[in-house]
Amino acid sequence: MSRNLVHYIDKLQNQKIMIIGDMVADVYLEGKIARISREAPVLILEHSHEIVVPGGAANAVHNAAALGGQVYAVGVVGQDNAGEQLTNSLHDKKVNTDGLFIDASRPTITKTRIMAGGQATVRQQIVRIDRESKESLGTAIEQKMLTYIEATLQDMSAVIISDYGSMTISPAIREQVISVCNRVGIPSIVDSRYNIMAYEGIRLVKQNESEAAAAIGLKVLDGSQLQQAAELMLARLKAEVILITQGPDGMTLFNRNGTHTHIPVTNMSEVYDVTGAGDTVVATMMLALAAGANYVEAACLANFAAGIVVRKPGTATTTPQELKVAIGEYYG
Repeated sequence: MSRNLVHYIDKLQNQKIMIIGDMVADVYLEGKIARISREAPVLILEHSHEIVVPGGAANAVHNAAALGGQVYAVGVVGQDNAGEQLTNSLHDKKVNTDGLFIDASRPTITKTRIMAGGQATVRQQIVRIDRESKESLGTAIEQKMLTYIEATLQDMSAVIISDYGSMTISPAIREQVISVCNRVGIPSIVDSRYNIMAYEGIRLVKQNESEAAAAIGLKVLDGSQLQQAAELMLARLKAEVILITQGPDGMTLFNRNGTHTHIPVTNMSEVYDVTGAGDTVVATMMLALAAGANYVEAACLANFAAGIVVRKPGTATTTPQELKVAIGEYYG
């Protein structure tokens, strides 16, 4: 297995992949704790710096680009500073951003984390401020996206739909992507936080345990219910496989032919931050499929990638070299 996985890492380079979804600007505003305010029992921070990093679907874009994929990002940004910074950030990573459309009627989806610390204290997030529109896409923007997808999708080797519930994926866009992918034979995956059962006809599905539980009306899943949930979702969605991530218990790949493969975590130590690990999983898995891996091989490679990024702070990525090192250390 190790030799096969390393072989596919080199083939990830320049695979064409389209990632469609809710592009998020993750803003980290950092400050040093100065004192307690006289106006209210709150901290006063002295602003030090601010950074914008790709989040949501844009994190999947960033991950695919870091692995060497030729990435086409499709989504919506606002006519604002966050949208400009997010677009520039992706462009700097050699991502094709022709499919990022500006909608002046809605803000860029932004998650601003206020980070505070002192000389002798660990930096911590003290509050998060979310900014987004809950309105459906306007007809003009939706049509621009549909036209772009129709013109470019058939040239892709894989497609990811990253649906965080922020209204980018309209029913028309969802149906078009699934229809074209199935007609042309392009592998497609959906990672949807709240609306997974709307994706009938998609080839691959990725969910975490809590998302899969919610999809079938449960609060949590035990061992037997995990398989039950997977089989139910595969049947309803007419999908080929579903990958359910299980945190410290690894992940399990369920195939509609009745087989399933459990993949344990590759490194239990030094878990720093699980933010965005699911985006790493779908980006790595779909690039691997585009490179010729089978479902199990692609999921194993995605598992290694996730094991790397959870040991990094914030929304992180991994590289082909880091993957090779991790696989080499695991198999010895």
